[in-house]
Amino acid sequence: MRRLKIPYGDAPSNYGHLYLPSAQAERPAPLVVLVHGGYWSTEYSLVVYTGLARLLAQRGAVVWNVEYRRVGDDAGGWPTTGRDVLAAIGALDGPVSDRLATAEVAVDHANAAVVGHSAGGQLAVYAAARLRGVTELFTFATVIAQSPVLDFTETGAYDRPTVVELMGAPFEQIPDRYREASPSEQPPFDSTVAVIHTCDDESVPIEMSRRYVADALARGQSAVLYEVPGEGHDAFVDPTSAATRKTLRVLGI
Repeated sequence: MRRLKIPYGDAPSNYGHLYLPSAQAERPAPLVVLVHGGYWSTEYSLVVYTGLARLLAQRGAVVWNVEYRRVGDDAGGWPTTGRDVLAAIGALDGPVSDRLATAEVAVDHANAAVVGHSAGGQLAVYAAARLRGVTELFTFATVIAQSPVLDFTETGAYDRPTVVELMGAPFEQIPDRYREASPSEQPPFDSTVAVIHTCDDESVPIEMSRRYVADALARGQSAVLYEVPGEGHDAFVDPTSAATRKTLRVLGI
């Protein structure tokens, strides 16, 4: 397994780690984009997803674990944070594909996936919706949101201090910006949004995911909810957890 650091922009946080499987399989490798969480803050970085990235690569996947500007970075916060994730995913069509070609690694372009945890779940669904589930070279069959914040328009979400810091002002002052950033406000797109939420999560209430999936299905979005009992919010960054095992099963890896 190899890890390559690839920039996708000019800012210090505009880069990602590309993980290549140790051996080329007979079939093209699945490609998974990882968007880490951590309250959209520079207190956390892409290294929180290193364990999952390594596990996926060991199982034969190509993994693009992306960094982005967060609250605390120059120009971090909305809309820069969202634009960075869009650019990071767009880099699949450029520098990432170039490195894969140089390394002679074949990937499955038709069944890529995006995975995001917590704040990263918001960013993953937001970006996939804005891209309509595709780039020029890749189609994202699945977007997995792990214990995510999927609605910036309901009480208990828009009034969270971390969300207000991300958006730059309270909801009452800039409601349109909150709606633009909220996955719950995005039109349907051609990917399945698979929400995996731990039942003992004390950071993000599971009811938010239940409401999101019900509303998404009602407006024509392919969506499904998986509830994982007995684990909390941070289980997704533990490669040995039941939440991670469920993620692997949904990915089919």
